[in-house]
Amino acid sequence: MNNYEKAFLVSGRNTLIHKNKKLDLIVINDDDDPPLIITRHGVKKFEEEIPASRSEAKERYMELVDVSSVDVFGETKTLLFIQALNNKEYKVDYTKQDSDMFIRVHQDNYI
Repeated sequence: MNNYEKAFLVSGRNTLIHKNKKLDLIVINDDDDPPLIITRHGVKKFEEEIPASRSEAKERYMELVDVSSVDVFGETKTLLFIQALNNKEYKVDYTKQDSDMFIRVHQDNYI
């Protein structure tokens, strides 16, 4: 039995729910897509170097989330919804990654 508890939940076909304010999530979708960071303050592009391993991420109070892994969705996504700890749901549209529409608030109070 694995004692490792994830800092996120998966809901439906394309929704991530951040559930642990002590850990930031680094979301990786595809090699061509920019990584995202989900903090207790919201979602934005991750500009730093991605941690090389789970232990390195843990040292930086982060958790790596590979969207295409079997543990998450099992495939890359073009549209992803993220419920952050600031009571906002964000819509991430990877087809618009070079515009202002890439990350935007989808729902202000989802609870």
